Amino acid sequence: MLMIDLDKAGGLAPAIAQDAESGEVLMLAWMNREAYEETLRTKRACYFSRSRNKLWRKGEESGHIQEVKEVLIDCDADTILLKVHQVGGAACHEGYKSCFFRRIGPEGLQVVGQRVFDPKQVYKK
Repeated sequence: MLMIDLDKAGGLAPAIAQDAESGEVLMLAWMNREAYEETLRTKRACYFSRSRNKLWRKGEESGHIQEVKEVLIDCDADTILLKVHQVGGAACHEGYKSCFFRRIGPEGLQVVGQRVFDPKQVYKK
């Protein structure tokens, strides 16, 4: 019951997390078969970290998990949209609600989001 085409991108599919209530795009990550199936089974977002080459259960360090409310697949069956409830109010590891907290404008790059938490306090590595 995979229903997603993982062959197009070498075993991975982009996964967009969107706030289920507001519709705000929170982040983009990648899923392999195992992450996709775990997400469907547990209703908690699980991704594949390309930099660490392993499963990444969203919130495993911060506690800011994503409770999955709905899973949608695009028309080509190669992109996943997760409508989520973002626990803790922030999806971004830099402490912002959304990973899309910077805007490019005439003046250059501008921060347009407000930090929800201090990453130094949450990620104590």
